[in-house]
Order: sequence, then structure tokens, then C-alpha cells
Amino acid sequence: MTFPTDLEIARGAKLKPIDDVAADMGLPPHLLEPYGRDVMKIGLGAIHELSDAPRAKYVLVSAITPTPLGEGKTTTTVGLGQGFKHVGKQATIAVRQPSMGPTLGIKGGAAGGGYAQVVPMELLNLHLTGDMHAVTAAHNLLAAMVDNHLHQGNALGLDVGEITWRRVLDMNDRALRNIVIGLGAKADGVTRQTGFDITAASEVMAALALTTGLDDLRERLGRIVVGYTTDGEPVTAEQLETAGAMTVLLREAIKPNLMQTLENTPVLVHCGPFGNIATGNSSVVADLIGLRTGDYLITEAGFGADMGAERFFNIKCRVSGEAPDAAVLVATVRALKAHSGKFKIVAGKPLPADLLAENPDDVHAGAANLRKQIENIRMHGVSPVVAINAFPGDFASEHAVIREIAEEMGAKVAVSTHFSDGGAGAVELAEAVAEAADEPSEFQLLYPSSAPLREKIETIAKRVYGADGVSYAPAARRQLDRFERNGFGDLPVCMAKTHLSISSDPKLLGAPTGWTLPVREVRASVGAGFVYPICGDMRTMPGLGSAPAATRIDLDDDGEIVGLS
Repeated sequence: MTFPTDLEIARGAKLKPIDDVAADMGLPPHLLEPYGRDVMKIGLGAIHELSDAPRAKYVLVSAITPTPLGEGKTTTTVGLGQGFKHVGKQATIAVRQPSMGPTLGIKGGAAGGGYAQVVPMELLNLHLTGDMHAVTAAHNLLAAMVDNHLHQGNALGLDVGEITWRRVLDMNDRALRNIVIGLGAKADGVTRQTGFDITAASEVMAALALTTGLDDLRERLGRIVVGYTTDGEPVTAEQLETAGAMTVLLREAIKPNLMQTLENTPVLVHCGPFGNIATGNSSVVADLIGLRTGDYLITEAGFGADMGAERFFNIKCRVSGEAPDAAVLVATVRALKAHSGKFKIVAGKPLPADLLAENPDDVHAGAANLRKQIENIRMHGVSPVVAINAFPGDFASEHAVIREIAEEMGAKVAVSTHFSDGGAGAVELAEAVAEAADEPSEFQLLYPSSAPLREKIETIAKRVYGADGVSYAPAARRQLDRFERNGFGDLPVCMAKTHLSISSDPKLLGAPTGWTLPVREVRASVGAGFVYPICGDMRTMPGLGSAPAATRIDLDDDGEIVGLS
């Protein structure tokens, strides 16, 4: 029997009226704004109105270092949320909104998969309520105002060679990475080199994800630095008198979106900051609401625990003031085998036949990554639970190896078959998470805000990544000195590096040692509230592969979408 596609499963869902989903969460009707039949926006007044409700247990879902195919972190997040219903508990899920770049590129959508999905998956993976477009518009308004300021005489004295604010588009398009604008007549603007990033990498997106309210968002947008004067002084969106209009464009986008899973578990979908460059977490405001709507709030962080989880702990929790009660670490047989170094996995191509064969020794060979990621969770004072995301072709002997490794590290562990069995397949995981969340915890940040930027960078490099030290390119040293002089030194750091290795080199698997982290350049997202060092060759605008997912997406004779996954 052929397993149905994600889209076929999603189409067969029996959706609960979204008003009833909201009512189950304790959300009164006056806080809700319907967007069609199956989506609602939640007013930020919910944060205050629900503040006296009991606080849910706060659970983060992260993962070991993934393969290029991903290891089912969103699917596990959804499956766990559904699993709590099967043990008599009420959960709310919080996830990022997918970017249409990856959706139409190689990765595909991010609604989960199998019988653990957010629905309607077509809405989630495409335009939803237009939040991505609002971020794009607000970002590009500021870009237009920068170039108009130059054209109108440059009263602020912006150095054309020191303008850092680029444009964004929610699409993979490598041809836009580096462009020249202002070609033509004098009336067509000042000629200069710039480029595009993907919307998920926008500082506006990161600011939206980290804000605690509309007033706070207005202040964050005003602090955005668009470039520097010839004297090295920062020029901000506030000085360009643009922050107010940007806030207006984001007035609706700041409200989280309410959806549901296949089993009617409520899902808050809000913001989509890039997992490699920005914080890789859904919004603070969604979590502040979700924490007052059930027994558990399950929120997901992008990529491995060295990336999304580290940023969740040290940036998102620093802003929100909330402390997690437990963390799930998703692991798969194929990822641990990949970390053995014996196999090559390429996105868009079939898995090697040898990787699919039963071989517990190959799982053992890749165990270093799992051990290090457990350490990365635990060093923040949070109890880890290893979730073995079971694939149909796995062998019990291989699951036993992962369980053995986790238990040797003192972590709870559970096999979860949510992909094929929905919430019923995540009961063991839900019970393990509940136990971990009830344990006493002493959440701690990795570094104080007052630490110098270099100390913050080196703390993460050595403790989280296992590097011997950090090397700074001359440009990076100058930029760090500039940021310290301009008063940005108290900001946390958001390390931009590959997601395919704990190190900065995607070819280094497992938990590499004896290496140095290279910091090529450092950028400041002052409005969002962090500094991000770029380690190695990082792209802020992805390109399309040789066979983009867009080539498979179409409408059938009945006008229904096909090929979306």
C-alpha cells in the first residue's frame, strides 16, 4: 500500500471550526479577527487579558545537526502537540511561517508531514495572511527612503560605500544577490552597488519576531541602522523619518495567526526569521499568548541545537523573560549514520542504499553529534528529551543504539511514530516530555549582556561549537570595534554559520574538535537587537537548484493545487 502524500492527507482533514479552536484555548471572540474560514489573527490584547491564567509548561523542540533533507523537527513538534491530547493534556504549538523561497525551491513546505501537519497546509506554505508581504514592504520602504535621501541631497551625510541596508524578496533568486541600481538619467537616482536578501533574513522580520508589542516594535524599527556617515556615525530609520510608516505597514502582521493540526490542536503561526542568519524562532508575542492557553506550549527553533536552540535561549528568552521547562532533541537514524562520515546525502537525490540497510554500528559511529547537542541543551540548565523520529525503513536495533546513547548521557528518550500514526504515535514522547518539564530546572544564559562582543562570540564558539578559538578577518575586527564605539556592545550575538555542521565547515561531521571558527564579517541588527558574526561562506539570498519544487506545483482540472509538499 502506497503511503498518501502530505497534501492528500491534509485534504482529508476534518477541520474544527476555528472559532471553536480559539474557544478551547480560552480566547474570547473580541480578540479574534477571522481570515477566511480556517485562520484567525489574535489581537495583542490577549497578552494582558490572559495574564492571570495558569502558565503552561514551556517546551522547546530542537534537533541534532540535520542532513540536507531535514530530520522532521516540525513534524515532531506537531506530533508532540497532538500526543498530549492522547494523555489527557492540552497543548498549544508555536511555529514559524514558511518562506516561499524554500517552499518553491528544494526544501518544500514547513507544515509538518504525514499525520502530523498544520492545516490547511496550502495556506500555511503560501501567502497565509500576508505577513511575509508586509515585512517585505516595510523593509523595502526603508530601502527606497535611503535612496531617495541620497537623491535629494544626502543631508545626513551617508557614505554611499557604507550603506548596509539592502532590499528583500521572499523568493530564492541568486541573480539578485549583487546588483547595481540608479542606472539611467540623474532623475533615476544615485548609482551604487547593493543587493537583495530573502525576506526571512530581513532585520524587520527579526524585529517583528522579537518584539513584545506595537510600541516596542516602533522603537526597534527606529533603531535600525541603514549605514554610516563618512565620520563613522550610524544613520537610523528614525533619522530618515521612516520608522512610523514601517510600523503602520506591520500593524496587522504583528498579530499571531491561529491555525490547527490534523487532530485540531491549536497552532500559533507567526514570523519566519532565517535559521542560518537570524534567530530562527517564531515570535515572542505568540509564545506570550500561548503560554496562557493550555498545559503545554511547544515552540520550535530552527536547525540543530547549536543554532536555533542557542538563539532561543540566549536571545529570545533574554527578550521575553520566560524560561523553558524542557527541550526536545529530535534525532533520526539517517542523520546519525550521516554523521559517521560514511555516506553522502544530497538534497533532491535518493538516499544511498547502504545507509538504508540495517547497521547499528553506523549509528554508533555518528553518536558524537547527539552527545554534543545534549550537552548544548543541558549547559543552559534545561532538561533534554531525545525524540527518535522513526522512519518506516528504520530498524529496532538502530533505535536501540540511540536510546542507549541518550540514556548514557542521562537524557530521557522516546521513539515517536507520529508521521505515520499521528498523536497516538507520540504518546511515549509526550509522557517523557511531561516528566522532564516537571523536574526542577535552573535556566541560565550563556553570557551576560555586559560582556564584550568578542567574549560573547568566543563563549559560543568554544562552549557550544567545540572550537579551539576564533579568528577574525581584518574587516570583522574593524566592525566589532565600530559597534563597541557606537554603543552596540551590550547586544547579544546571533552566529551566522552553516546548519550542516556544529562547526563553520559543512564538511565537518559529528562533533569536530581541533578547529578555529573564522569570523569573516560582522553585521549589526540594532533594531532587532543583536549583532551577527558571519562565519564562513554564508548566503543571505538562496538560489534555486537544478530541479526546483516549483516545477512540480500546478493546478489540476478541478482547480486544486498539486505537487505542494
